[in-house]
Amino acid sequence: MNGPLSVVTIVAALVLAAWYLLRSALNRAPSRLDLLASLVLSAVVAVLVVIAVVGLFDGSRPSDTATFAGYLITTIAFVPVAAYLARLEPTRWGSLILGVACLVIPVLVLRLQQIASVTGA
Repeated sequence: MNGPLSVVTIVAALVLAAWYLLRSALNRAPSRLDLLASLVLSAVVAVLVVIAVVGLFDGSRPSDTATFAGYLITTIAFVPVAAYLARLEPTRWGSLILGVACLVIPVLVLRLQQIASVTGA
């Protein structure tokens, strides 16, 4: 769970968050490129989640597997749901939705790392 992919995910999410929040402040709706960028972030998050799920069957389970699974589901679903909502809201608020979602992703990734680091051995 810890590694370069987590860092890439966090940095990409923060860069996109800054971009979306700037667009919202400039009263701009999310463009197709913005929605595409959120889908690319979703793909990176999906790879991270798949690696975490494979790690569950590797033998080193977190002490609270149910909480870990809940965070995995939330992490993988968060950006696509935000992109869907932003697509429904073609105003500056759509950009704000994407910006806030991208601010939440680093928190979710860090929380996944914290839970994964406490093994139930």
